[in-house]
Amino acid sequence: MKKIAILLALILCFSSCKKEEKKPEIKIEKPEPKTEIRFGYKLDDYKVIQDTIKKGESFGAILDRHHVYYPKINQIATSITDIFDVRRVRAGKPYTILASKDSTEQAQIFIYKHDKINATVVDFKDSLVTATLFKKPIKILEKEVSGVINSSLSVTMDSLGLKPNLTWSIADIYAWTLDFYALQKGDSFKFVYEEKFIDDTIFAGYGDVKSAVFKHKGKDLFAFRFIADSINGIPEYYDEAGNMLRSQFLKSPIKFQYRISSRYNLKRRIAYYGNKIRPHRGTDFAAKIGTPIIATASGTVIESTRRGGNGKFVKIKHNSTYSTQYLHMSKRKVNKGDYVKQGDVIGWVGMTGNTGGPHVCYRFWKNGKEVDPLSPKTKLPEAEPLKESIKPKYNKFIQPLKYRLENKKVPITKPQIITEIIAKK
Repeated sequence: MKKIAILLALILCFSSCKKEEKKPEIKIEKPEPKTEIRFGYKLDDYKVIQDTIKKGESFGAILDRHHVYYPKINQIATSITDIFDVRRVRAGKPYTILASKDSTEQAQIFIYKHDKINATVVDFKDSLVTATLFKKPIKILEKEVSGVINSSLSVTMDSLGLKPNLTWSIADIYAWTLDFYALQKGDSFKFVYEEKFIDDTIFAGYGDVKSAVFKHKGKDLFAFRFIADSINGIPEYYDEAGNMLRSQFLKSPIKFQYRISSRYNLKRRIAYYGNKIRPHRGTDFAAKIGTPIIATASGTVIESTRRGGNGKFVKIKHNSTYSTQYLHMSKRKVNKGDYVKQGDVIGWVGMTGNTGGPHVCYRFWKNGKEVDPLSPKTKLPEAEPLKESIKPKYNKFIQPLKYRLENKKVPITKPQIITEIIAKK
């Protein structure tokens, strides 16, 4: 018993000693705060002010509010005019000011953000004023998507989570070969395109559409982006046979979301006028008031005015053979003498003049005579196809692209990445 009692006493003594032992202190080192550097500046050194340019606000007014006064503002503006015209700052554009941290809080750097990627940095903290163009590094992902038309292209693209800018790009590519108003339920498409990202995750817009196919009325309408002229380096879209999709004239002065409410008809009778023949020498494209009207070909504006039943209109001379006219506008964007490019907005749909509803009456002249541009009899000039010497290179180039577009083993119902990173710019 004595031995057992001694053993228990030793155990109790040992355990109490262990309880009294102090555990070693664990020191947690706090990480040092990271220095944030943006646009090449250490932000900790400045008071950072971020804002958006208000309507009617000027570059000078902004700097004046941040304690830079007009003699200095004039010096800044004149010093950087070759790189950045301060008169062209636009309302709605975001900007950042880096100001001193002392009691004056005077602006020292002005950063004008053109978009998510590009900015102009104006540094005037020293006597030497500088303006530099800043471009954020971007990552480009190549993706593909396919869909089936149930109502319209825009509705289908929206259901796939794609933004309107991509829809407009597709409309531009097929503007000469496909009437988007004539798309039928069950028509399908597949596109290969690029998406841009800042800091790997922030969406910064779309890049190029590399290839596309529309299945319309049982036919495959291909489009492949290809640079035929290596000297100029201007890409164009061609079909599988090497024919350029772009022609001299667009089929419509409105991209899509319109309907043809009245066609060119020299024998049209109108009940309102006693069923008398009232020739209609134009094609009416009905659309909502305010819908942009675009030039169907490049040329010089020879009239931009308002007159009688035509209402507000614009007339463009494209060359010695062709002219076009756009009637009943709500507002005109161009003036007489302006040069416009194909696809430029020249006005907006309205109801001025003699009209029973919002539309643009599109009139077309060939050799001084009004003709129907949608008639098969009116042969419009087409762009030149690829030269025979380039076709072997083109056929080799499009072979993998066409295979990808025709591969129907895996239906794609949402955008999928097919190349993780194809470029960093």
